[in-house]
Amino acid sequence: MLTYNAIIKELKNIPVNRLEDLYKMVRSLNPNSRKSAQVKKKILSFSGAFADMSSKDYADFVNETKKTRAGLFDRKFE
Repeated sequence: MLTYNAIIKELKNIPVNRLEDLYKMVRSLNPNSRKSAQVKKKILSFSGAFADMSSKDYADFVNETKKTRAGLFDRKFE
């Protein structure tokens, strides 16, 4: 069975200029990291969604959103 020590010994031989690639690969193996990447991708799919909105309309939208959030999350639960 492979141990952490065996892996760490091999990591010492990785060239410094390849460490970032190695880090990305290791992170991609982590199940939590995969979920984060999927969520990020979904969120970024909305980028530019407000591009055709005027600055005034966007500011109004942001203000209304803040008011709504304050009202929704200001409630007391028993």
